[in-house]
Amino acid sequence: MTQHNILGICGSLRSVSVNRKLLAEAIRLYGPAETQIADIRLPLYDGDLETTEGIPQAVNTLAHQIATAEAVIIASPEYNKLIPGVLKNALDWVSRVKGNPWRGKPVALMSAAAGRTGGETGQYTIRHALTPFRPRFSNGPYLMVADGANQFDDAGRLVNERSRATLTELMQTLRAEAEQSRKS
Repeated sequence: MTQHNILGICGSLRSVSVNRKLLAEAIRLYGPAETQIADIRLPLYDGDLETTEGIPQAVNTLAHQIATAEAVIIASPEYNKLIPGVLKNALDWVSRVKGNPWRGKPVALMSAAAGRTGGETGQYTIRHALTPFRPRFSNGPYLMVADGANQFDDAGRLVNERSRATLTELMQTLRAEAEQSRKS
């Protein structure tokens, strides 16, 4: 059987973001897969821009990556108790592309943040923003990594056993959902 094709999306643009580390750890724990990392550095959504210039190629690329992935992993911080603007902007742009690349797509959400809730509220708002697109969310276990800056070793691995076990289970669940989609 061929390897899975997964897409990783990080809700932070920072190259050293703890959510980028969390995404890398999730991909590693997912197991063998062809992996792409989405580029969500897109222009701000603007209906006038869409009318005059059309959908930017970077948006079409992102929509194609979502559509062709067997599963999507989103690791994102929360900014002021909400979804990061850059991630919301990407969702807004993709919603303008014909078709719905998210529909029925297995999606795992996770977050890491400095605070003690690990980005719980931000993760909830991401789920809320994605719901109209009708993806198939992995319903647990939920992963919110608190005190994110101190939860990874120098190799980028989660040091907290409980968080690592939760992430492992979440990736096993996502892999099983991707397998089920192959059979459908």
